[in-house]
Amino acid sequence: MPLVAAAVCPHPPALVPAVAPAAAADLAELRAACAAAVDGLPATDAQLVVVGADATTRWLDPPYGGSFGQWGEPAVVVGTGDAGLPLSLLVGAWLLGGAQPARMLAVASHEAPAGCLELGARLAAGGPVALLVMGDGAARRGEKAPGYLDPRAEAFDAAVARSLGTADLRALAGLDPVLAAELLAAGRAPWQVLAGAAGGRPWRAELRYADASYGVGYLVASWSSWS
Repeated sequence: MPLVAAAVCPHPPALVPAVAPAAAADLAELRAACAAAVDGLPATDAQLVVVGADATTRWLDPPYGGSFGQWGEPAVVVGTGDAGLPLSLLVGAWLLGGAQPARMLAVASHEAPAGCLELGARLAAGGPVALLVMGDGAARRGEKAPGYLDPRAEAFDAAVARSLGTADLRALAGLDPVLAAELLAAGRAPWQVLAGAAGGRPWRAELRYADASYGVGYLVASWSSWS
């Protein structure tokens, strides 16, 4: 069996209340949407794999764990051991609430679309698999955004939101890596891994959240197989 379900979530460290107490109330709706997406992953024999962006593409070995010390809260620890997880996978581990995924895949932010699609196809070939896909949208959604305002950012995030909300694999596969990099959209490569893993099957899709808190596009979605 191939991919059976997926949850898509963003990975701002501020999602963790102890890391950014001042933002806890502002991000409560986002946090709840992420929790609902993760809770919607099937409690079956499917292997749970967390996918997120990093500087290089590589599989990480268990045990998975780390702390938010780099973001000012070393006391906030997830998992076991200190694997030095990249932020995307660290937040993913936090969202899992202590559950250990079967595998973790870091995808290079510069990985070409074809490479991402191939990674996803290979990942699903070893199924059954459920994915937790971590990725932020454009980080240029306002003058106070990390990358300042780019007028193309809102349309980019809107297109991704439509794609995630309708399981439009062709649109996800066609995301422009150059534009995504210019908009500081960290989710492009992981979303294209999802598209590669989901290919060839019909999907139920629900967009649970789409907003641009703090000038960054945050998108949450749930996918489940029709068959």
